[in-house]
Amino acid sequence: MRIWTSEHVFDHPWETVTTAAMQKYPNPMNPSVVGVDVMNRHVDSSGKLHSDRLLSTEWGIPSIVKSFIGASRSKTYVQEHSVVDPVEKTFELQSTNITFTHLVSVDEKLTYKPHPQNAEKTVLTQEAIISVKGVSLSSYLEGLMASTISSNANKGRDAMEWVINKLNTEIEELTASARGSMRASMAAAAFVEK
Repeated sequence: MRIWTSEHVFDHPWETVTTAAMQKYPNPMNPSVVGVDVMNRHVDSSGKLHSDRLLSTEWGIPSIVKSFIGASRSKTYVQEHSVVDPVEKTFELQSTNITFTHLVSVDEKLTYKPHPQNAEKTVLTQEAIISVKGVSLSSYLEGLMASTISSNANKGRDAMEWVINKLNTEIEELTASARGSMRASMAAAAFVEK
């Protein structure tokens, strides 16, 4: 078993980062995620949003690795559960693979919270527990997987920035469109009054 941890600070408020995290896929930085299906979503009595999603991923597994693990397919599935607490301003996401569980398990937890000293920033803490089972060199393979998770975490942070920029652009376009519509309405009203 290997444990990988990381912490990152986004220069955006918690609400912005949480919105982006819920809309993270698809994105050009993580093309391996080919599908996201919401299985269940509800708000509990305390106002927390619970979401269960199924992520479909396409791994580019080399043929030698496929033969080593005895797999002919490269599509894998990840089960994800998240809880957004708008009162405490926490967003916790837990995921685990549901494919190849007899060989490997990756349990990941991400937590987004406002930065304790700056409300305009958000702290992301990540932890992954990696276990490779029933194969020789399991410790070596766990190390390789930890390196891959670290690389993917960097891509995931870049993807979050991409989504945030996309959302900000959409907001700016909507604002400009609304202003334009309001000006046109005011001009039409002024014309009618004359």
